[in-house]
Amino acid sequence: MSGTLFVVATPIGNLEDITFRALRVLREADLIAAEDTRRTARLLKHYGISTSTLSFHQHNTRSRLPQLIRRLEAGARIAIVTDAGTPGISDPGIDLVAACLRKGIAVDPIPGPSAPLVAAVASGFPLDPLTVFGFVPARSKDREAWMQSAKSIRHTFIFFEAPHRIRRTLSELSQLLGERQIVVCRELTKLHQQFLRGDAATIVGQLTDSRGEFSVVVGPAVQAEPAHDRPNDQVIADEFGRSTHNMEGGRRRAVVDLAKKYGRSPREVYAIIERLKSSGV
Repeated sequence: MSGTLFVVATPIGNLEDITFRALRVLREADLIAAEDTRRTARLLKHYGISTSTLSFHQHNTRSRLPQLIRRLEAGARIAIVTDAGTPGISDPGIDLVAACLRKGIAVDPIPGPSAPLVAAVASGFPLDPLTVFGFVPARSKDREAWMQSAKSIRHTFIFFEAPHRIRRTLSELSQLLGERQIVVCRELTKLHQQFLRGDAATIVGQLTDSRGEFSVVVGPAVQAEPAHDRPNDQVIADEFGRSTHNMEGGRRRAVVDLAKKYGRSPREVYAIIERLKSSGV
């Protein structure tokens, strides 16, 4: 009788973020297939778990996959863990799960931490629907295709980025997304956890520390109102006057808020205001 593959979610930073069930499964497993055995060793040592580990990552998937399948078919109970979070996103966990399903081997997911979901719920953006990507491609051609694909997504989406590429990626997104709101999450659940909110161009200026791991949540695109529902230019100008009189933040803040409210670009709103002002209306 074949064994069972346990897909175990582990902490993304704070070691307290692990379930009792996950600890039991890791303790009782015959083997733990780990993306990074050194990182997993710290977790196991912290909880006094002595189960043997075997490296299983993107560079040895071809050789390790048959080994793990053979052991599972022989009745072994194997737990798979990633560097952090839930296996299956940006790691070879999904390959092992698929191979087990093809062979009729039981797969038992052990729920727990997931960086995309932690980032998503902290963003405050609507999450229905929600698209989750892995890392932005590093190669220029693949990267350009990814950027164009991301631009076409109108609802909330999430991706990961490496520390040495985060500034470049945000700069490129600022050209594609304009003032669409995003949240950059750094070092989630760790001591130096940080959330930066705003448009991509603004956040590049706020990003003083690019160390650590990044999850980026891009909020939904502003839906333009149907043409027959759009206010005429005078309504926008009048509301701009009231806004700048009553609110803090000045003209730029008022222009941005009106653009979001009425589905116009900030440049378009500013042009309306300047035109009506110069005409003396």
